[in-house]
Amino acid sequence: MAGDKKKTAVCASCGFSNKLPLDAGRCVSCGARMDDGGPVSARASTPNNVMAAQSFNLLWFAIAIGVMVVLTGAIVVGLPAVIPALDFEGSAGMMVAIPVWFVGGMLVGLISPGRTFTEPAVAVFLVALPTAFILYSGQTVRTMPAFMYVLFSALGVLFSLIGAYVGERLQMSGQ
Repeated sequence: MAGDKKKTAVCASCGFSNKLPLDAGRCVSCGARMDDGGPVSARASTPNNVMAAQSFNLLWFAIAIGVMVVLTGAIVVGLPAVIPALDFEGSAGMMVAIPVWFVGGMLVGLISPGRTFTEPAVAVFLVALPTAFILYSGQTVRTMPAFMYVLFSALGVLFSLIGAYVGERLQMSGQ
């Protein structure tokens, strides 16, 4: 029957065809806000609006920096101060920082609306610089060359990007 066809609305951000009615007024694929009234208007599907939906968000960048600073400070610096047996010096500190940055990226991806992959990665880049410097300058027993700190920092940026992607996927699966 022709009356059994389900209506769809095309997302202006990613182009995904969403079935109506929309859950929470958001695209199932990317999480962007959408109208529930049918296909997206011509104004919303212009290239300028598509690019605006995918641009760098300063608010989520600031939130990502806050999350990364708090998590890194609490785990890599604060935890060894409270429990002296946990000595995250040198390479051990970087090995602990990478999963911390993954979790931070996942948290930001999980709570942020829309696509926010680059914000946590840039935040980790800015947090990894002082973290690597502090761990490099404080190493005494477990020493590691400086270029390895650079490589571990780059690996941390990559893992935060993967974490943000996982967080976005978890957010979409829960809608």
